[in-house]
Amino acid sequence: MYVAHDWKDYELLDTGDGDKLERWGDVILRRPDQLIIWPLKNETDAWRKAHGHYKRNAVGGGQWDMKKPIPERWSISYDKLKFHIKPTNFKHTGLFPEQAMNWRWMMDKIVGADRPIKVLNLFAYTGGATVAAAYAGAEVVHVDASKATVQWAKENLQLSGLADRPVRFITDDVFKFVQREQRRGNKYDAIIMDPPSYGRGPSGEMWKLESSLYPFLESCMELMSDKPLFMLINSYTTGISPTVLSNMLTMTLSQKYGGNISSGEIGLPITSSGLTLPCGILGRWEA
Repeated sequence: MYVAHDWKDYELLDTGDGDKLERWGDVILRRPDQLIIWPLKNETDAWRKAHGHYKRNAVGGGQWDMKKPIPERWSISYDKLKFHIKPTNFKHTGLFPEQAMNWRWMMDKIVGADRPIKVLNLFAYTGGATVAAAYAGAEVVHVDASKATVQWAKENLQLSGLADRPVRFITDDVFKFVQREQRRGNKYDAIIMDPPSYGRGPSGEMWKLESSLYPFLESCMELMSDKPLFMLINSYTTGISPTVLSNMLTMTLSQKYGGNISSGEIGLPITSSGLTLPCGILGRWEA
């Protein structure tokens, strides 16, 4: 398992009864997590004194129950990277801290390259990977369909002191963008993607990760440069094995370029128990 263990401003304090207790800087939040199917052994003061608790509704969705006043948004740091945090109506905070181990990996790859690197970040959300790649010196194209999250990503880049870096932020359907890039003949040395479990394509066609990821991966391969550096696939789709991502990368990137493949679960260390909370999977191809 790939574990993001070197945070200082974030901490997964405890877990149990379907909830996780997290410290985001100085703010403590309690949020649900469907993988936490074990009991809460001891409801400590930390649980009772949480600033906010996201409670699910019986019919789906939910809302925040704020016990203490908190800022509308605040910032936390990972190494030299900075990110705005804001509790949203969908329980998220705008950042997935388990991705820090991917940020570290890609920064090392970019810094260690013998040439300038151009990165394409697809389904790029609030830009954690974009900020990391820009900090490492890459030229980045950031693509997401949500105008609000693209704006959030721009602010994260500015917050990190990287506003002058060569980053293009594009609000667009990812599938349409990839098709246009193919026609333009644009190429990238590295591609990062975090595709959804379900969705709809540009012409209303249904996206289902299990049946759509492989052809999309083939499309993205057409955007790879003659000397690609890496491809990273993240997935939070329940039931998909890391080996599935490994197999897909073997049948595509490795078949064309050789290189190495790694895959596995990603997770966060739980301070109270010493256990690890699984948070998704990844597949990596690297030259």
